[in-house]
Amino acid sequence: MDQRNKLIEDHVDLVQYIVGRVTVTLPPSVDREDLVSAGIIGLIKAVDRFDPSRGVKFDTYASTVIRGEIMECLRARDWAPRALRRQAREIAQTIGELEAQLGCAPDDEEIAEALQVEVEEYHEILGKISGTTILSLDELMETQPHLAAESVRLGQGVEQFDNPAQTFEQEEIQQMIAQAIEQLPEREKHVIALYYQEELTLREIGEVLGVTESRICQIHAQAVSRLHGHLASRLS
Repeated sequence: MDQRNKLIEDHVDLVQYIVGRVTVTLPPSVDREDLVSAGIIGLIKAVDRFDPSRGVKFDTYASTVIRGEIMECLRARDWAPRALRRQAREIAQTIGELEAQLGCAPDDEEIAEALQVEVEEYHEILGKISGTTILSLDELMETQPHLAAESVRLGQGVEQFDNPAQTFEQEEIQQMIAQAIEQLPEREKHVIALYYQEELTLREIGEVLGVTESRICQIHAQAVSRLHGHLASRLS
């Protein structure tokens, strides 16, 4: 077996692992095998494109390329109902507007009031949109060479732009995301760190924090909505 094929074979489990993390909150209608196939394509691309001279570990590079292919597969299938996507956008926009008005991160009660729903209903909505928010943050990260906020690392050195203007813009976006993560409430920041840095599953995070997996889905969804709302208000 040549080195290329061996590298692919040795990292098939990485594809399965990434697909498992992505599909944990997706509906049964999403075909896992389709995502595995997309992930394998990403793995092959990573093997063919990897440049060790950049000083990045292959696993780190491959993970990003694999996630990118999986995201493309999901986008092509438009798996999430439009109403669900609309709710996710509405929550992110509401949080962004509240943050601008209050000068700090709004709490659950303030967000629910702005949405004109009870807190319990707001939590139910967060549970429904949790799958879209996990994907949306992955999509936000998939083109970022690296990102850090304190100990939170969501990716490392993937591809560098040759265009200085693109590099500068990329660095600005990274800085904004890092600042947005830093401003998250501590519990939400903790969940983001455990999921993206420590790579725990949502169930494992629930065990660490002593709450249910469904509650972690809600907390994660709210954290990602805050990030999108913060970035939208900054970029506008």
